[in-house]
Amino acid sequence: MQSDGKSLSKQERPIVGITMGDPSGIGPELSMRVLADEAVAAICHPVVFGDWSVLEQVALRCGWPKPSSVVSLDGLKNLDHPVSVVDCGAIEADQVEPGRVSAVCGRAAFEYIRAAIDCALAGDIAAIATAPIHKEAIRLAGVPYPGHTELFTELTKAKRSCMMLASDKLIVSFVTCHTGLIDVPSNINPQRVQDVIELTAQAVRRIKGSEPKIAVLGLNPHAGEHGLFGTKEEQRLIEPAIQSVRCRNVDVHGPLVPDAAFLAQHRNQYDAFVCMYHDQGHIPFKMLAFDTGVNITLGLPIIRVSVDHGTAFDIAWQGKANPQSMIQAVSWSAALAKGNPVLL
Repeated sequence: MQSDGKSLSKQERPIVGITMGDPSGIGPELSMRVLADEAVAAICHPVVFGDWSVLEQVALRCGWPKPSSVVSLDGLKNLDHPVSVVDCGAIEADQVEPGRVSAVCGRAAFEYIRAAIDCALAGDIAAIATAPIHKEAIRLAGVPYPGHTELFTELTKAKRSCMMLASDKLIVSFVTCHTGLIDVPSNINPQRVQDVIELTAQAVRRIKGSEPKIAVLGLNPHAGEHGLFGTKEEQRLIEPAIQSVRCRNVDVHGPLVPDAAFLAQHRNQYDAFVCMYHDQGHIPFKMLAFDTGVNITLGLPIIRVSVDHGTAFDIAWQGKANPQSMIQAVSWSAALAKGNPVLL
């Protein structure tokens, strides 16, 4: 998949790399469902970074045709045309027990991501769409990152980044994410809040093609109630960031009371919500857009979009997994690679 000198981000059908995720989860079957989807094929060329033997075995169990056009990771360097599967040689199918957490599967999932990132940084693929990984398996494999967001940030050497969940119903981004609640306040500071507001504004301009109106949530109940709850985090940490960004002509408001922020009238009023911690944004988002939402890592030098669900070990390798979120992730990746607004 060597670049032909024409920017992949401007092609009518950009190449989107799909990382297969944890081999013992639903990632392999989601990957194959995307490869077979005609709507996806109309907008991009999907390429799975995974292991051929695993995909072959899952296809056999589900009664699906095997993916065609496979190349090894080493052979990828000399190709002048896209393929369907890049066999990373990270694991064999007989090493995988569907639905079981294991270090070997965690390591394989990491290798797919690393290979896809290398190709994206080299310009050989236009974007990456990631199937779900299992955080415990990643940790067992000795990979020192709690999730995709941190992993992509480190491997791409991004100076700042954050997680955004996006759908046509709600957009939320996060100041802290994979952090225990006890550690959240110590991980919030005015610069970090400012960075996330700025990254969110940049992303919404790209997603919607218009200037955004952004809401920032408070950390504490009632947004602190003027210092009654918490240790004045709203006044010390959040309000200075809002004022700083507002001085740069960004339409930003807050801190909003968290328990009322996602009422329908507020969702219609704002384009995006900056949340202080994981569940503050994930709970309302998944209630509204579990099957259609995507996860985007902001601030990277490459495009990375993901499903917004887990590995679903309980139904892995059975052909039962709903591919809609994966299809959405690939579709968003292709639109962003072409520079098109996704939500109009």
